[in-house]
Amino acid sequence: MSQNIPALPATGFLRLSQVLQFIPFGKTRWYRGIKTGEFPKPVNIGSRARAYRAEDIRNLIKRLGAQASEQ
Repeated sequence: MSQNIPALPATGFLRLSQVLQFIPFGKTRWYRGIKTGEFPKPVNIGSRARAYRAEDIRNLIKRLGAQASEQ
């Protein structure tokens, strides 16, 4: 039985549902983190579409990992 584990792309854009596969937070916590500056802001990729830069999400994961190892 193989698990379908997503891979974080090196570059490109991710929608929120994709981001939350890598970051263990709910939408409410995520949006609060954006508001406080803790998490990256999305960029407009269309008139009604927003996404997050894969590089920003990768950096966030590294930062969260470093904070967890300090505790």
